[in-house]
Amino acid sequence: MDLADVDINLLVAFDALMSEGGVTAAANRMHVGQSAMSATLLRLRRLLDDPVLVRTGRTMAPTPLALSLTSPIREALNQIDQLLTERPAFDPARDHRTFSIRASEYATVAVLHPLSVKLRNIAPNVSLRISPVMPRFIEDLTHNDFDLVIVPPQFVGAGSPVHSQVLYEDPYVVAVDKSHPDVTDSIDLALFTSLPYLAQKSSGNRALVEVQLDRLGIERRTEVTTDFGLAPFLLRDTLLVTLIPVSFASFLAEGVGLKLLEPPMRLDPVTESMFWTSHRDDEPAHRWLRTQLLEMAGPLRSETTPGD
Repeated sequence: MDLADVDINLLVAFDALMSEGGVTAAANRMHVGQSAMSATLLRLRRLLDDPVLVRTGRTMAPTPLALSLTSPIREALNQIDQLLTERPAFDPARDHRTFSIRASEYATVAVLHPLSVKLRNIAPNVSLRISPVMPRFIEDLTHNDFDLVIVPPQFVGAGSPVHSQVLYEDPYVVAVDKSHPDVTDSIDLALFTSLPYLAQKSSGNRALVEVQLDRLGIERRTEVTTDFGLAPFLLRDTLLVTLIPVSFASFLAEGVGLKLLEPPMRLDPVTESMFWTSHRDDEPAHRWLRTQLLEMAGPLRSETTPGD
């Protein structure tokens, strides 16, 4: 095979076809029409002298040759991407870079928003493109669709081909309206379970604190279910009670009119980690981003109590 005949876009298309397992899904991923992807598959077949994908019933399956080439071609594309995007050094005050990050609602509020504000002064040409976590975020990372994902480590299965580092652990506090008629300076389990409860979800899933309460067998009088970010704002002038990470709750307490109390049950703190692929490990710009995130999360790693 003459390398002059190899179009790198064919290798990108090959990777998409192997990842998605079909022409239609690969076309959607590469933002091209189905006919264009079908033509690309025909070119790959001619180049490799192999069917690449063959129909088995109602689905398409890769040939043995295609399977043997999948990992080497993906690694080669990752290396090419790194060569083209990595510089010998990264100067945040001068260099241009946009980082694509998928993150939980809490990480967006607690870490990424403050970092975006900080970047205006220390890295005016660096920006963050933030989007919610989707079910296939590991695949997004390995396909280089995103630079980084910030989620609770429970969301990542054992053996996932990604690197990780814990950003913070933040304990929960009970939050109620500051003028709540039934809650004074403390709350016991009987009172907690008797009050109307505000349940939370995050990125479309049940919040981890709800899973913990279920595991502990703690009943709730759930009257409202809302996204994590809205929860503190729905407590004012109500009898509702909920559980919120202390740093987030403390940040909003005065403005929203919240009273924060120690929970009457033992709960694991909110733990969130950042995840990235191995080929980003030594990239100067990516290392700089991870350092900035750790600095922003520093206060969340400190011990915080409701009275602080």
